[in-house]
Amino acid sequence: MAELNAMMGWTFVQEIDVPKSVKELLIDGEEAKVAYKTLRDTAVVTNKRIIISDKQGLTGKKVEVYTIPFTSVNMYSTENAGTFDANAEIQLWTKAGTFKLNLNKKVDIRKLDRIIAEAIL
Repeated sequence: MAELNAMMGWTFVQEIDVPKSVKELLIDGEEAKVAYKTLRDTAVVTNKRIIISDKQGLTGKKVEVYTIPFTSVNMYSTENAGTFDANAEIQLWTKAGTFKLNLNKKVDIRKLDRIIAEAIL
């Protein structure tokens, strides 16, 4: 489980347009709801999953794509940023384990909360 937490150490910095490279991954009936810039990567939340593109190496030409299907999410929690907190957090309990996603204060955590709820409830 510790390995899963280390892998899922992303901070969603700000909302962006959905990258073309991720649009090409979507299946029939899947719709991109929102995309976020991370420090070096992108994350896209669809009606079916969270897709995170992780650029690797110095040039970033090698890309690993993580998919977290909402069908594997058993429970989740959201915590908004407070006065002194740098980030809001989303914690997901999945069949693979538990992990957190950090959200910069610029990211609307309640918007993301609604998208996740629509997908798993």
